Amino acid sequence: MALELRRAGRRATCTLVAVACLLAAAPPAAAQKLVYVVRHAERADAGAAGGEMTAQTDPPLSAAGEARAARLATMLADAGVTAVFATEYRRTQETGKPLASKLGLAVEATPSRDVPALISRLKATHADDIVLIVGHSNTVPAIIKAFGGPDVTIGENEYDNLFVIVPKTGVTSRIRY
Repeated sequence: MALELRRAGRRATCTLVAVACLLAAAPPAAAQKLVYVVRHAERADAGAAGGEMTAQTDPPLSAAGEARAARLATMLADAGVTAVFATEYRRTQETGKPLASKLGLAVEATPSRDVPALISRLKATHADDIVLIVGHSNTVPAIIKAFGGPDVTIGENEYDNLFVIVPKTGVTSRIRY
């Protein structure tokens, strides 16, 4: 009887050690099922302002930008998006607004200078959701990297990139739209 108890104890200990090893080796949990990331659509001033953008000098979208934002909304209307995030600037808000309107959502503003806060916010409030994030040529790469994606570069005149990220694996696809 004592021998059987010792063997059962060893088996239980081995099982616990095996489970602990498996849990320790598991990949970190990702917050979202899928993340769509885009740079804002074309701006009315064609980027002529140069330098630091402020809310007072923030241009709206151009006609081409409005058409691109509408195209994005059509593309993602049935994609299961449950939240739309954009920076505080008009051009990002206007890029996300057509999709948000189609889905009955509000565009949630996030500071352009604080990508880590955005990522934390998404993990805390939109776990297991599909989200759209509208950023800038200098913030989109950081957002993609924060979700485990590769290094990317977006040219100053590139407005047609739609990045699709699976945070759990870091797999990232770039679609031109």
